[in-house]
Amino acid sequence: MEKEISSVEKVRFSDCDPIGHLNNVKYLEYMLNAREDHVESGYGFTYEGYTRQTGCTWITVQNEIAYLKEVRYNAKVQISSKTIELGDRLSKVEILMKSEDGNTIHSVLWLTVIYFNMKTRRSESQPEETKDLFLKFLVNLEEKDFQSRVSYFRKLNKSAAK
Repeated sequence: MEKEISSVEKVRFSDCDPIGHLNNVKYLEYMLNAREDHVESGYGFTYEGYTRQTGCTWITVQNEIAYLKEVRYNAKVQISSKTIELGDRLSKVEILMKSEDGNTIHSVLWLTVIYFNMKTRRSESQPEETKDLFLKFLVNLEEKDFQSRVSYFRKLNKSAAK
């Protein structure tokens, strides 16, 4: 079973700034759309279907993003996502945007989400069967904070450029 799910996307002209770099806001769109696709293909459900069935969903409460290397128009990028923390209410996902060959990290996003009941409009604990599903995909990172993770990727990019 693959714990980190990946897909490849082509960067579109309309998503770039006047000098041909992917717009910062569009990084988020590409990464969040990829995560939604990864949940469906890897975890076997859609957010919409899950919410309809349970009345609950995950709400983003924090984004941490670092732009490490520009992405240019027409480039193909590999976007991967994985669960890196799993709690009763809060969980964390890491989404990476890499070069198509995976050798360069363009951006890293840590997404903190809270499990949320749409009817009560309050956070609640995730059901055990949901937690058990996500536990199968949980990846333990050596770097425990965002800045350490960013530093790690900066070093990787430097060594890959040599």
